[in-house]
Amino acid sequence: MSSALPPQLFDRDLLRQRRNRAAGSIQSYNFLVQRAFDDICDRVEGVMRDFDTTLILGGGPGLSGELRQRHAGSKAGHVIQSDLAPAVAARLDAPALALDEERLPFSDASLDLILAPLGLHWTNDLPGVLVQLRRALKPDGFLAAALLGGNSLTELRQSLMAAEAELTGGAHARVSPLAGTFDIAALLQRAGFTMPVADIDRVTVRYDNAFALMADLRGMAETSILADRPRSPATRALFVRMAEIYAERFSDPDGRIRATFEIVHAAGWAPHPDQPVAKRPGSATVRLADALGVTEKSAGEKAGR
Repeated sequence: MSSALPPQLFDRDLLRQRRNRAAGSIQSYNFLVQRAFDDICDRVEGVMRDFDTTLILGGGPGLSGELRQRHAGSKAGHVIQSDLAPAVAARLDAPALALDEERLPFSDASLDLILAPLGLHWTNDLPGVLVQLRRALKPDGFLAAALLGGNSLTELRQSLMAAEAELTGGAHARVSPLAGTFDIAALLQRAGFTMPVADIDRVTVRYDNAFALMADLRGMAETSILADRPRSPATRALFVRMAEIYAERFSDPDGRIRATFEIVHAAGWAPHPDQPVAKRPGSATVRLADALGVTEKSAGEKAGR
């Protein structure tokens, strides 16, 4: 009999430890979170309604203050923040909770708005988490989320694999596989959200070298948490060779290297009877040509035949 549990790709205990360790300085490395949260606030500002109870799910310190400085804050009502790591949660504006996104503690239909900036990509069962989020929302509640996508850090991944293959004749997965080419809008719909939308923001960040990039990743607590990661530490020689390959393949004329981050944005609504419903295909009573006031031509006429 097969297990109903999803595969455990990520070691979330390790993620919690790393976020705890980075808690004191994580806000200094949150430029990607800030970018994602700025876009999330734009989405909220485009919604023509207010929300009584808002949850900021992850993202780290400073976001509730950022929200209050935006027009989105006037729509957000009572704001609760959360983080996976207790040490980070302790630095959030009250009220704040330390919680696991895979096991949300909220009652059904208890929240009006959920903002989730750059945390859900570390969940082992994203479809299951989306179902929990939809259940936590009241009817006509709104979710706006951002996740790191599968093309993030492609340069680092390629350079590490090439260096390890060259030095040892084989290669281990040392950069976590992030959400790939999935259709996030389809996942939202499958989880019960209505009117799902999604888009991608691709960001190129430049660094002096690969070691500066890795220092930023440690500061963000975004280093690999693969459950089946190699247990023996990588050698210094591997990282030195990786940095050389990175510079050879992915540097600009000024010698600085490029690092790609892909931010996948997703938004959807908890169902409500008053929401607009798409019409059934074939149910139109007026031809498009008549509505536009033009004469409809056959394919042959368009081709000049």
